[in-house]
Amino acid sequence: MSSPRTERVESPDASTIFAYHDLTPPTTADVYRARGTLGEYLPRTPLVRSDWLSEAYDAEIYLKREDVLPTGSFKIRGITTVLANVDPEFRERGVITASTGNYGRALAKAAQWFDTEAIVAVPEGTGRNRIDGIERLGGRVEVVGDDYDDSANWAAEEAEQEGYRYVHPGNERGVIAGTGTAGLEIADELPEVDVVIGPIGAGSIGAGYSLSVGAVTDATVIGVQAAAVDAAYRAWQTGKLTPQAEANTFADGIAARVPYALPMGVMRERMDEMYTVSEEAIVEAITRLFREERILMEGACAPPFAILETLREEIEGRTVAIPVTGRNLPGEKLADVLSVE
Repeated sequence: MSSPRTERVESPDASTIFAYHDLTPPTTADVYRARGTLGEYLPRTPLVRSDWLSEAYDAEIYLKREDVLPTGSFKIRGITTVLANVDPEFRERGVITASTGNYGRALAKAAQWFDTEAIVAVPEGTGRNRIDGIERLGGRVEVVGDDYDDSANWAAEEAEQEGYRYVHPGNERGVIAGTGTAGLEIADELPEVDVVIGPIGAGSIGAGYSLSVGAVTDATVIGVQAAAVDAAYRAWQTGKLTPQAEANTFADGIAARVPYALPMGVMRERMDEMYTVSEEAIVEAITRLFREERILMEGACAPPFAILETLREEIEGRTVAIPVTGRNLPGEKLADVLSVE
């Protein structure tokens, strides 16, 4: 079923892209257009002041509760934006991606709305609850590869052979624009925001928030990555899209060892600061937020909370927004968190 439209083209990074992947950087106008698209499918998410964090850091700290979205993660924003604009020929054949959970759940849910098949490749060791979550939404799961990037390579090969629309983990203008709609909501409700801190994996939050709340307010946009998987951090510093050999972190939702050209280009131009945090700090942040706020967040959410002590002087007396990006913590990791409490 291969055709010129479904064949691979030369990629600026170590991932696979196809002719339909437009690597022109999205704009703030694209984020506004995405908001118009998503209004039919998704609610606005709450922006709630955290009394505990505000007191602890002598700041006004607000949590953007993306974890209350359908599928329990912010990723439904970007995926829905992509599928809303997919050509009819691809809707007839199906859409495919790789995921450690949330991206796949989002693809399966959005595929229901747009009446197409969703195929999701997940690596060996993916939690049963995450696989079940994708399948309950009608997605077809294929367990392939040792890690996320192995699964992504398999998904790209299937897309080429079968003519599926490959929903790229990072090089999707729609994913960045859709993710950025949460930043517009922050700007609407909290125009006085000074600092926005988000986790970095593939980079849609860093890029999307920079194009939205970072563009329409005076807010500083800060990205935070797990030090154990810091390919994006190094690429942001150097401009070199160099993959790393392994991706092992408690924050498996941001465990991408390949830095992606499209979001990285936006982040290097627009994002103000970037940091990394240790595995210990990630687990401690999850435990503290559950203990103090009874919010159970997954590992990928934790880096912004883990960096707050480092940023104490920078945020003191200022207004800060942090997205709680997802709630889908695997059962075995939940046990680790509760044992610390």
